[in-house]
Amino acid sequence: MNNLGTLLHSSGNRTAARTAYAEAVSRHPSDPMSLVNLGNVLHEGGEFPSARAHYESALSFDPGHREAHQGLANVLADLGDDEGAQWHRRKAFEGRPALQLPYRGAAPPVSLLLLVSSRGGNIPTRNLLDDRVFHISVVLPEFYDPRVPLPPHQVVFNAIGDADRAAPALVAAQSLVALTTAPVINLPAAVLATGRADHARLRRLPGVVLPATVTLPRETLCSADAAATVARHGFRFPLLVRTPGFHTGRHFLRVESPEALAGAVAQLPGKELTVIEFLNARAADGKVRKYRVMMIGGELYPLHVAISSHWKVHYFTAEMAERADHRAEDAEFLENMPEVLGPRAMQALARIQATLGLDYAGIDFGLNAARDLLFFEANATMVVNPPAPGELWDYRRPAVERILAAVRRMLTTPRAHSAAPVQ
Repeated sequence: MNNLGTLLHSSGNRTAARTAYAEAVSRHPSDPMSLVNLGNVLHEGGEFPSARAHYESALSFDPGHREAHQGLANVLADLGDDEGAQWHRRKAFEGRPALQLPYRGAAPPVSLLLLVSSRGGNIPTRNLLDDRVFHISVVLPEFYDPRVPLPPHQVVFNAIGDADRAAPALVAAQSLVALTTAPVINLPAAVLATGRADHARLRRLPGVVLPATVTLPRETLCSADAAATVARHGFRFPLLVRTPGFHTGRHFLRVESPEALAGAVAQLPGKELTVIEFLNARAADGKVRKYRVMMIGGELYPLHVAISSHWKVHYFTAEMAERADHRAEDAEFLENMPEVLGPRAMQALARIQATLGLDYAGIDFGLNAARDLLFFEANATMVVNPPAPGELWDYRRPAVERILAAVRRMLTTPRAHSAAPVQ
């Protein structure tokens, strides 16, 4: 049942995977791996207390179970218990050598060293790295012993993408990549400069409207003069408040007035919170459009435009499936990005890409009436998911395949693997 669940999960059938794991737990309630697998899908679904209970149950049967410690660390981090999360991370990863993933190809592989963080905030690589092309060694820099030689590799892919959530791992990764002469995709130092409050350098770029952003201690935003404090930083209401290190709209609120600030802060976890100027991207038709463009190997690739009536826009919650006109607009963007955005926004995108200096990243943005780029976020953690099955989304498949092919080219260029593997 565990193997079936893993197969279903890897093919995107998460509901069926959950059923298989639940059956494994039902029939073998003391098996730690079954409990961990079910905990993982519960965690993915946002059912944090239930996931935590399954990880803790697994540890009651096997106190040294590394995967249970890893899962519990992740869920505790999401629940705001940073100290507890770090304790379980150490139990999961200290003294652990590089993990060698199986290679299923017939031709000689490209040996790839994949850097990831135990804290999360990693680039989702499941759709990017084909195990019939790459022989992958996974290393967590913050727990890696530099006295141990790195696994043989021809290219390094730094998949640690979130500077807010995984800064310690990125700092450790800087020391680790100094040990190799292989090409490095996404230098850790470049990723470190992409935290939500670290984009001030983009403000000088023509055609870019950058929101004021500041990260403050929770105590500051809980105090009686919190509204006056944010006003001194130049903010006006409505404004946005979020917990650093989270994506897909989690722990991210719009605050309409000074009176509502305390209540919003009380809903958010974390010792620090990021305050962001609200940029109104609502167009004349009343809709909000959020464009996503991927930056791969020095080129720009459109991924989607999500269209919604709500200020917080994500493709999976936007009004796309039910609106043929929205899908038609998305298709036009994918086919004719320069014409849809216009030269001012295209030039702004190129300048942002050059300034960030990342090999793999994405940018989310809107447009104002002057066709300026309204900057929402830019970082390396942007996910590229294949479209859902069905004819409804067939128009999106070529654009996604272009992006995935660009990643494959970037990782398999002669420069990336012409030299002998680095020992």
